[in-house]
Amino acid sequence: MNEHSNIKLVLRNKRAYHEYEILEKYEAGISLHGTEVKSIRAGKVNMSDAYARHYQGSISLMNLHISPWETANDFDQHDTTRPRRLLLHSKEIRKLSHDIEAKGYTLLPLSLYFKGGKLKVELGLAKGKNIRDKRQTALKRDADREMDRAKKFRE
Repeated sequence: MNEHSNIKLVLRNKRAYHEYEILEKYEAGISLHGTEVKSIRAGKVNMSDAYARHYQGSISLMNLHISPWETANDFDQHDTTRPRRLLLHSKEIRKLSHDIEAKGYTLLPLSLYFKGGKLKVELGLAKGKNIRDKRQTALKRDADREMDRAKKFRE
């Protein structure tokens, strides 16, 4: 995700980076209904258990919880965890479907953000880490912190 002035970050999935090794990243739009955008703008969204999978001929985001909008009536409300279709090119859909089904990778949402007024999701094609990999990542992160502290102290 490039840092531009017209990008407003809504949510980042930190847990995905801890539990998975991210191999590739993709940007996709999301097909939303009614009051979902208002709830997302208000920050009433949770993607801790969310994942994407091949569903009815397209890639859909599953278990993304968007809370109901408080002031809307029951008729206008949305289902909080319904599958949300992701807007990708057909070539990307074929490649991701193959990677998910044949290679056993997982497709996870890494962040939600508004880009030029449109809601986008950054997806990561990921492979699960085992406990040893998680320890190695933690050790590397701690070593990097120590090096940064030493550099600051020298200056």
